Amino acid sequence: MKSNDQIFRFLIDHTPIRGQLISLDASWQKCYQQSDASEYAKELLGHALAAVTLLASTLKIDGSLTLQIRGQGAIHLLVAQATNDRTIRGLVRQSHEIENPDASLQEIFKADKIVITIDNGKGKPHQGIAPLTGFSLSEALEAYFEHSEQLPTRVWLASNESSASGLLLQKLPGELEDKDSWNRLTQLASTITDQELLELDENEILYRLFHEESIALFDAEPVRFQCSCSRNKTSNMIKSLGKSEASDILHEQGKIQISCEFCNANYEFDSVDVKQLFESDMNLPENYTTH
Repeated sequence: MKSNDQIFRFLIDHTPIRGQLISLDASWQKCYQQSDASEYAKELLGHALAAVTLLASTLKIDGSLTLQIRGQGAIHLLVAQATNDRTIRGLVRQSHEIENPDASLQEIFKADKIVITIDNGKGKPHQGIAPLTGFSLSEALEAYFEHSEQLPTRVWLASNESSASGLLLQKLPGELEDKDSWNRLTQLASTITDQELLELDENEILYRLFHEESIALFDAEPVRFQCSCSRNKTSNMIKSLGKSEASDILHEQGKIQISCEFCNANYEFDSVDVKQLFESDMNLPENYTTH
């Protein structure tokens, strides 16, 4: 039976090559159901969420890894984020219908770069920027790794309304005892189909692809949806507007209402709340959140 919301790491014996398999299910459906974008856009979001979770797991970061594409096209924003705690969140924004679904990502987003940000919570986040190339997120990410001169990496991604899945292979530093192993293993992995990635369990996939290799498969790590928004963070956002602008919004609307784009949590502040914000740095209780 397929393992839901799990990530698996594996090593291929006698080679400096590691791999990961991921299946996002309930965690992915939480993001899928909150999006009103087209099926194509949501498929891209599924690919992005699977990809960032795979990448975050390889980096051993104490924070978050965020992938972002922002442009002026039919799909104008894609954001996917994974943390070291194996939590994910993401969103995709679409302004109008895609005229040609077979167009490149650069044409669909009307953007020329992909941005990956690693935030360890210490100092300034590290940001990697690479040209947005190819017709799929897998191609764009592989070009990103090639551009940034990091470890040779191949990624295969698939998603539908039920699941977002992925496979990653990465060549670590070191001499290859078998000089052809990287080419051979990536060619074998390239025979995986979207249906197999979405429906087969980790053992079936590894046997299907690498049954002639010796594989060390590690225990699964659970993945879940979780948003990092809070009333406290929203309060700080309002304070950053300044008292004058906050008062203007209150005068026009009677309250300040802010909704989280990732999880649809709704935070409301009336005149008493706002007055208290600017009179004291005291944090308001979290239970003001409404869904």
